Amino acid sequence: MSRKVFVIDVDRCNGCHSCQIACKDEHCGTAWLPYAAEQPDTGQFWCKVQEEVHGSVPKVNITYTPIIGAQSDAVRDYAPELLMDRDDGLIVIDPKKAKGRKDLAEKFEGIYWNEALEIPQGCTGCAHLIDDGWSVPRCVDACPVGGLRFGDESDFAEEIGKAERLDPESNVYYLNLPQRWVAGQVIDDAADEVVIGATVSLEPLDGSFEALETATDEFGDFWFRDLKEADYRLTVSAAGYASRERTASTKEADCNAGMILLEKSA
Repeated sequence: MSRKVFVIDVDRCNGCHSCQIACKDEHCGTAWLPYAAEQPDTGQFWCKVQEEVHGSVPKVNITYTPIIGAQSDAVRDYAPELLMDRDDGLIVIDPKKAKGRKDLAEKFEGIYWNEALEIPQGCTGCAHLIDDGWSVPRCVDACPVGGLRFGDESDFAEEIGKAERLDPESNVYYLNLPQRWVAGQVIDDAADEVVIGATVSLEPLDGSFEALETATDEFGDFWFRDLKEADYRLTVSAAGYASRERTASTKEADCNAGMILLEKSA
């Protein structure tokens, strides 16, 4: 049997949190033994939508990334004796075998310690539902935009070839994870008006690839998306204006270059 995997397309996620809520609905207040004891009402997120703000006002965007923890072969390698024996590759921490093993929660992000029951807990891939005939876990079933998918690894070969993993040993693959960007606005300093159609080029200082080029829109704005983490030279030019240069860096975060003021050339 092919290994079961999650494939998550971040571009489709709109932050509705349906997956997170469905996980809570399935596991809070209900024990699905021998697969999982009940999840506490607070403190645990076996599926969690991570919200991240990029840039600074007025160049801002927000991304939402569903995070599914515990589904990693690293857990299996660390403590195979604590897991249920499954042929489909799902990581299911056995509540009975893992009692008292707080080290599992301390070692792996996405695995939580249930103090009351003295057990480590995390996503099971809704193995109790899969074994009962469901084709997908609750989180995937609840996604209204098709951003979360689940199935045999062999069925997702094409997507997995383009995907990334937050954990190199995880069963969770991501498409379209947010990349860095540089944005700004070009202004005629004297007229205090935007400059439409100005040419903006972005060149990596290390020369690792050729300069990118775009033009300002009707609001004087420009955006360079899907960038590598690097230092750049930003050059702005427009007919009748003196060119301006400045540096921009995406090494730490997305870069709002702010307003770039152009002066009329002599």
